[in-house]
Amino acid sequence: MAETVLEINNLESFYGPIMAIRGVSLKVEKGQIVTVLGANGAGKSTLLKTISGIMDPEKGKITFNGTEIQGREPHRVVQDGIVHVPEGREVFPLLTVEENLNLGAYTRNDKAEIEKDRQLVFEYFPILAERRNQEAGTLSGGQQQMLAIGRGLMLRPKIMLLDEPSLGLSPLLVQEIFGILKRLNTEESVTMMLVEQNARIALDTAHFGYVMEIGRIVMEGSAERLMASEDIQSFYLGHQEESQRGERRWKRKKTWR
Repeated sequence: MAETVLEINNLESFYGPIMAIRGVSLKVEKGQIVTVLGANGAGKSTLLKTISGIMDPEKGKITFNGTEIQGREPHRVVQDGIVHVPEGREVFPLLTVEENLNLGAYTRNDKAEIEKDRQLVFEYFPILAERRNQEAGTLSGGQQQMLAIGRGLMLRPKIMLLDEPSLGLSPLLVQEIFGILKRLNTEESVTMMLVEQNARIALDTAHFGYVMEIGRIVMEGSAERLMASEDIQSFYLGHQEESQRGERRWKRKKTWR
């Protein structure tokens, strides 16, 4: 029987007077990649912030490895083994790559194992090894995203919460980063909860998915089932493909000029 790492029951969260999360229930099993899909403003980032303790829920339960953690301070949530890789990377720009990675391990004191994990990060992200002494703020967007993921890995997380890792990246970089996420799940057994607007890449990567609209879960199922859904294809995949076609047409026009 699969082991449930994270379970959320009837969760409600507010931004001031606005209810951003409306009775959300979901679960993540050990070794899974679970994706939460939805348009901008659906409540996906609020959900991750509530899990990681940045926001307190008004109602509901968050159970992590059998213990309720709703309302717990963020540093305690990190100590529990929940890593949040935020939207927009949020690296420390004036610190070097290596200093950023070291901050990911600030709750640990096993120096030899920390060094092993640093080398593991460098194996998955060789560009970070090359630039270990470079200030993080001088890295490209894709390299900063790699650093944010690497920093999270330094905790040895029991679950990693990833908020829009594809945001602002070129299609080639998105493919590369999601390929590495899939390898980390397969090779290092990293459990992940992945929030994404890019439905195609998310469902290609995940085992199971939920769809959020206006703070509610409106659909759930295996990644294969959701990918085959007409609603997903017409609303999410169709919109993305039309957007990509429009971008290609715009590039061709620029070439013709």
